[in-house]
Amino acid sequence: MILPYRFTPALLARTTVAWVVTLLLFFPLGWLALMAFKTELQAISVPPLFFFPPTFENFHEVQERSDYLLYAKNSIITSVVSTLIGLAVAAPAAYSMTFFRTKRTRDILMWMLSTKMMPAVGALVPVYVLAQKSNLLDTQAGLIIVFTLSNLPIMVWMLYSHFKDIPHEILEAARMDGATLWQECRMVLMPLAMGGLASTGLLCLVLAWNEAFWALNLSAAKAGTLAALIASYSSPEGLFWAKLSAASLMAIAPIVVFGWFCQKQLVQGLTFGAVK
Repeated sequence: MILPYRFTPALLARTTVAWVVTLLLFFPLGWLALMAFKTELQAISVPPLFFFPPTFENFHEVQERSDYLLYAKNSIITSVVSTLIGLAVAAPAAYSMTFFRTKRTRDILMWMLSTKMMPAVGALVPVYVLAQKSNLLDTQAGLIIVFTLSNLPIMVWMLYSHFKDIPHEILEAARMDGATLWQECRMVLMPLAMGGLASTGLLCLVLAWNEAFWALNLSAAKAGTLAALIASYSSPEGLFWAKLSAASLMAIAPIVVFGWFCQKQLVQGLTFGAVK
């Protein structure tokens, strides 16, 4: 027998709070989308307009003025390649720290995590000078290197957490059966850790896509990402709110759609280890 669903006062309160929080979190994105379809005069009108004839003029101007496809291509290449390189480096590091622990393993992990606590601006001058001396300014290769190094501590920590939940006995059994190190990793470890690799890669792909500080300081016209496209609509004459909103919407739309389809893996990566 299926009992009828009952709304208790506590459940109603929790549901109401959840809806309020959801609307507050969604409001900036909704307002951004609303502004993108206004003219510049409508965008700065007081009181704000909620009902108006939409226009696609801002999107056409963004494409004609800034070559959106070039910035989008740079974002895709730098974020995808940096994520793949990061996984190729982080997976062996996490493997060795998980299955061949030493008394210094925990200290190394904490030191890696501590590098994320330093403000990025504190490393701007040395990184800029190194990029300049190496002819990596305004290049995709320079951004890929910086994005990879920036996300590497997070990748190692996440993969370390995933690998810890894999029983050591499985790998020991593979060694006893004569498996080499490569066979052990390829045929035993990787299939078991595929979910962890996927969630780690997806999360760091989003972080690389959204990276603005290094993209703005180390790139210009040739290798600029979508973050540089958005920043280009802030000028000494003022902010073009409608065009800025259109550029921002075009910049976040691909990663929002991607995240929507991969939300299960993203949530798993963000919450892994929180509940045992």
